Amino acid sequence: MKVLKFGGTSVANAENISQVKNIVSNTKDDKVIVVLSALGGITDLLLQAADLASKEDNTYKKTLAEIENRHLLTIKELIPITAQSKVLSKVKSELNGLETLLEGAYSISETTLKLSDKIVSYGELLSSHIISEFFIAEKMDAVYKDSRELIKTNETYGRAVVDFELTHDRCRDFMAEVSQRIVVMAGFIASSIKGNTTTLGRGGSDYTAAIMAGVLNADLLEIWTDVSGMYTANPKIVKQAKAIEHISYEEAMELSHFGAKVLYPPTIQPILAKGISIVIKNTFRPQDPGTLITKNQNKEGKTVRGISHVEHIVLLSLEGPGMVGVPGISKRFFEVLSLADISVVLITQASSEHSICVGISAENAKKAASIVNEAFEYEISLGKIKPVIVEKDLAIIALVGDNMKSHQGLSGKMFSTLGKNNVNIRAIAQGASERNISAVITREDVKKALNALHEEFFEENIKQMNLFVMGVGNVGSKFLAQIQGQEKYLRDHLKLNIRVIGISNSRTMVFMENGIPLQDWEELLGAGEKADASAFIERVGKLNFRNSIFVDNTASEVVSETYATYLEKSISVVTCNKIACASAYKNYRRLKDLAREYNAPFLFETNVGAGLPIIDTLKNLIASGDKILNIQAVLSGSLNFVFNNFNDQTSFHDIVKQAQEEGYTEPDPKIDLSGIDVMRKILILARESGYQLDIDDIENKPFLPQESLNTTNNDAFFASLEKHEASFQDLYKRAVEDDAKLKYVAQFKDGKASVGLERIPKTHDFYNLEGSDNIVLFYTERYPNQPMIIKGAGAGAEVTASGIFADIIRIGNF
Repeated sequence: MKVLKFGGTSVANAENISQVKNIVSNTKDDKVIVVLSALGGITDLLLQAADLASKEDNTYKKTLAEIENRHLLTIKELIPITAQSKVLSKVKSELNGLETLLEGAYSISETTLKLSDKIVSYGELLSSHIISEFFIAEKMDAVYKDSRELIKTNETYGRAVVDFELTHDRCRDFMAEVSQRIVVMAGFIASSIKGNTTTLGRGGSDYTAAIMAGVLNADLLEIWTDVSGMYTANPKIVKQAKAIEHISYEEAMELSHFGAKVLYPPTIQPILAKGISIVIKNTFRPQDPGTLITKNQNKEGKTVRGISHVEHIVLLSLEGPGMVGVPGISKRFFEVLSLADISVVLITQASSEHSICVGISAENAKKAASIVNEAFEYEISLGKIKPVIVEKDLAIIALVGDNMKSHQGLSGKMFSTLGKNNVNIRAIAQGASERNISAVITREDVKKALNALHEEFFEENIKQMNLFVMGVGNVGSKFLAQIQGQEKYLRDHLKLNIRVIGISNSRTMVFMENGIPLQDWEELLGAGEKADASAFIERVGKLNFRNSIFVDNTASEVVSETYATYLEKSISVVTCNKIACASAYKNYRRLKDLAREYNAPFLFETNVGAGLPIIDTLKNLIASGDKILNIQAVLSGSLNFVFNNFNDQTSFHDIVKQAQEEGYTEPDPKIDLSGIDVMRKILILARESGYQLDIDDIENKPFLPQESLNTTNNDAFFASLEKHEASFQDLYKRAVEDDAKLKYVAQFKDGKASVGLERIPKTHDFYNLEGSDNIVLFYTERYPNQPMIIKGAGAGAEVTASGIFADIIRIGNF
């Protein structure tokens, strides 16, 4: 014998019901019991109609008409015309009874629990009757049986308690007499010994099926729904979640208790002792294996089998010095909640006995706070206990698995993963069985927490990184192209899955939660919404993705001022924008401190030397205990390009213009030629060496005429260069006379820094520096005479983009 239960989505319409018929037809057992839920959405409509009627709102009649139309349409689409008359007559008769009940609720302006049970029972009664007649019309060997005649309960309306002894006898007697192979019956509903209609509470159709399987010693219970089993996490929230092939009763109960909605927790109880297996199957993908639930232990040795959650939780905290060492406080606390029929889903208590905290459903929060304060009114008046503290908008997440017991490091791994993603934990609970580790977090962090934990425990060490990119000019566009080209390599070799979630330029911005297809980013951005830096930040925060990184490819001071906001949200920052790190030392230090406090890396390798590992090398020297004695460097690829190409046959103006057009300079080339850019770079190196300097502490020896420095736009600046061409030619001439080359040099020594144009002799390491290359000489306690030298391309969109990319990978490997 086999029991098959079909949920509301499985019987939502005629097409789905036809699929149910095919599944039942292919079941070869001698006896098959089919337990049915109401048509999808009907239960909600019934409750809505009852609520409207109780409020004397005539629109309940519209809801009733909608209920009627759904059922009549289903009959007409399923049942042949020749057989419709009898079915329509029965259904209309039942609907008349429903109408009478709703009229009663309207007349008395209320719905009692007893009346509500009668009203809501019509969902299952109608669906099971229609579907049984459909089976019969399709020549299936089927019969309908009213569940109320078999399952007997007490009269606790809304959540009746089953009388198993009486139910057992009735079911056995019925099955001994019935000749048809297929028995169709309604789930969720039963009746009291007095014959009054009762319901079995939330998930009652699952419970009905389990009751039948248990009392009749069925070989298997199949729960047919719209997903292919129990998943490692909610697949609607965690896209990478996978169906669990085999799980124990205990693991299934833990997962279902904490939100795995494909199975109602009490379902397992009637069949647990008898060892009857359960299979969770997908009505719309019957070929999928689903999830098998048995008494067998977890043979695969996996520790965590699933991650589940419950939303709409509040924490009630009772605390005060009057609780310490006083017997009976906990008893009184739980007793008052129990008497009010308020279920406690999580408990935690400090070892000092100074406080006790419980998690309950949010819908009971106001009532619970009131009755607890009333129960402890005397102690509160004396100041021994504080009024109960209510924390709202919370959720519970839980790791579940039989083999978690005594497995070292699981809790640490769980909490570390949450901490890295700035998920604050409000309370923690772990049962003595160690089959479940639960944590209370804010509701807004649920998606991030579930995805982060799933990635940590289930995804074969593939780390997903979510990027939000500001600026897609020369550098930004090259950066996106590099990510697109390396997607497969990163996944296969570095176990990194990089998604670009948001992109913005100065005009428009676009967001796609599942990742922007990089081959189409320009078209999508062009059609995006109006750019707004504040709205961009707000959207990033609202999405609240794990492993989020803000990438700044601009040279904007305004954008640089947003870094702190991102870091405070535990969103990493990667930037080629030097303004923040060269701003006031207090701001630089704050950003570094925020990165450490919120465990959000703040990386800016491209601030100095584009793609060269200058800052990273410097950090490693300092971290290993070395000390910087002297730094000599050519840090401007643009200035090196200019002076390597400038001679008496060229115009200084033309060379600078060429450097700008080829992307070697900042959009405003005066930033490079005035020395400001180099000043920022040597300042950053000095700070990263452990020194407290500001930009004003750096000596700048300008080579530009004052008129050029005073210009306010690029046109005026280039005009001034043409005007002062003779002075530039004079600089070149004097260098040639000294058999030297012009290089713009930065130096840091003895706590002091300077920048300026120098004539470099042939014997110097800087003399043969070609093109736009950079070079840095680090003299340290370990390298006092022969410096550590880093040399290579220090400007250009491609190498700068590659440096940003490298910082992203560094974060991925943290």
